[in-house]
Amino acid sequence: MTATLQWLSKQRAGIVAIVLMSLLFVLARVPSVTADDREKLADSYDFTPMSIALPGGLPTQDIRRVNQEYENINAWISSVGAGISMNDLDGDGLSNDLCVTDPRTDQVSVSPTPGENDTRYEPFKLDPTPLPMNDAMAPMGCAPGDFNEDGRRDLLVYYWGRTPIIYLARADGQDFGKGTYRPTELVPNSFEDTYRGPKWNSNAVALADFDGDGHEDIYLGNYFPHSPVLDESKNGGVAMNLSLSNATNGGRDYIFRWNDSTDDPDQAVDYERVRGVLDTDTSKGWVLAAAANDLDGDQLPELYIAQDHGPDALLHNRSEPGHINFAPVEGARSPMEPKSKRIGHDSFKGMGIDFADFNDDGVYDFFVSNITTSFGIQESNLQFVSQEHSERSLGEELAAGRAPWRDRSTSLGTAWGGWCWDVKMGDFDNSGSSEIVQTNGFVRGDTNRWPQLQELATANDQLVSDPTWWPHVRSEDDIAGNQRLNFFSRTGGGRYTDLSEELGLDVPVPTRGVATGDADGDGKLDFAVARQWEAPMFYHNDSPSTGSFLGLRLNRPADSASGQVLEPGSPVVGAQVKVTTSDGHEHIARVDGGSGHSGKRSHEIHIGLGEVTTPVRVELSWRDRSGRTREDELELEPGWHDLLLGSRARKE
Repeated sequence: MTATLQWLSKQRAGIVAIVLMSLLFVLARVPSVTADDREKLADSYDFTPMSIALPGGLPTQDIRRVNQEYENINAWISSVGAGISMNDLDGDGLSNDLCVTDPRTDQVSVSPTPGENDTRYEPFKLDPTPLPMNDAMAPMGCAPGDFNEDGRRDLLVYYWGRTPIIYLARADGQDFGKGTYRPTELVPNSFEDTYRGPKWNSNAVALADFDGDGHEDIYLGNYFPHSPVLDESKNGGVAMNLSLSNATNGGRDYIFRWNDSTDDPDQAVDYERVRGVLDTDTSKGWVLAAAANDLDGDQLPELYIAQDHGPDALLHNRSEPGHINFAPVEGARSPMEPKSKRIGHDSFKGMGIDFADFNDDGVYDFFVSNITTSFGIQESNLQFVSQEHSERSLGEELAAGRAPWRDRSTSLGTAWGGWCWDVKMGDFDNSGSSEIVQTNGFVRGDTNRWPQLQELATANDQLVSDPTWWPHVRSEDDIAGNQRLNFFSRTGGGRYTDLSEELGLDVPVPTRGVATGDADGDGKLDFAVARQWEAPMFYHNDSPSTGSFLGLRLNRPADSASGQVLEPGSPVVGAQVKVTTSDGHEHIARVDGGSGHSGKRSHEIHIGLGEVTTPVRVELSWRDRSGRTREDELELEPGWHDLLLGSRARKE
């Protein structure tokens, strides 16, 4: 007996380790969802894939021409740029217009959503003439907004190889088509035949009223340093990230504050580039996505910046009219919390971001996409759930520099899904809870390059910055090329499961941008997906027996003070909505100015109400054009409503 006790005493450390590992294994195990359960869950949804008509006759390519120093990784350099947005561009009251950026042509096209009334106009490409262009640039995304505040939807297109272009909807346009838009520079440039301005490489925008003056501003996130990335005549003058986890040598980010519309016929809009808002490390990260949303209820939107090769940043908004001011906030340290799951300290590859209320407490949570391939690079998606359950207490935490959200992706079943990109949340079956649509996949070819990529992931940072040491990723090479779109739906137990296979969404094609909106006004959210080096797709929502919904189109009234008679179409970006049903359930939503990677949802608000069919209480908060905060409360029947938000909310 004594010998046994002595032996156990000597082995105590090992025994404790085994017990601890066993305990952690039990705790880490999550309930599985059976195939039968997924089939039953999938019965609530039905999506019909439809082809999107694009302009014909455009020259096509199967890979981009790149700087000679990038020649052996030209597929890697060509792995972004498929973008899509849904909105009401032609003023017919429906979000049935698409703006598509297509790497196959490196053009930007406007097209009606397929299906009902898809012959309203012919698809057309945006023409930048007379602005200077060259062959070493490519569009990366298209964000709708009313940039000159005339009540018409304009389009902001951001590029690799030049500064952004704002395509303004003409006031004298009669028929919607290729003559509708007039291009103007966001950053003034000299009018030459060939573009010789700054070579920005932009991958993300977020549109919001950052300083609370009543006018939307622009955050622009750049990826590569300002350099000739797509200029095949150059050999050098470019760079790679100095680290895979903490690189701060990317392109500088910019914030543009709305100044005023202008009478200058060559400029037409006036935005001031604000300096000193972002610290150097945040400003020079490698940005792939961004999102803005008011998290603490003060009508000043916070900004989340998703960085590919370094920590993401959540910035608390402490601005005043005319002065934009952000402060970074960080997640709390915990012995059981890995650094890469802490806000402000992660080393994951932030590639998409969106906001929703996952635990129905009336406070926004958010979801961040990362690379999550188990046999390749296994990070995890981040499903951050708030630990504070009121805007007041959340605001106190943010003011103290703390970000009170914890990642719950593992326990909620959303941690792993592939090489993930854009993400959008929405209630596609009107059940009262949101689903998660997430794009996926990297580059498709015949030669598997995962082994070489894994070697790079473990390489010394001194090697990473030199493209010579990177594995060849050319047009014939494959990394996560057959990964499928993810569609996470909440199960009865609160976890999520991916139903893409059951819903026929698991097409083995790399996807990038995803946009949501109700294209035909039937109360069911549709979505559109941009696919890298393949045609984009539209998914019409034909789900059976969906619940009721509340839909809100929140626009600004005519500016009577200035005598302008505006078309009622200028969206109140940043307006917040809280809906309370007769059974006491609360839903929150906002008018999104354009968040995510390369997909932009429509400006309308859509909230699923489940089985509720009686009127609901709707609490609205917004800023008017003077910057004054406004609040109003209405009782509305389920269905679509058009409201004008001035000093009060009134039906159109």
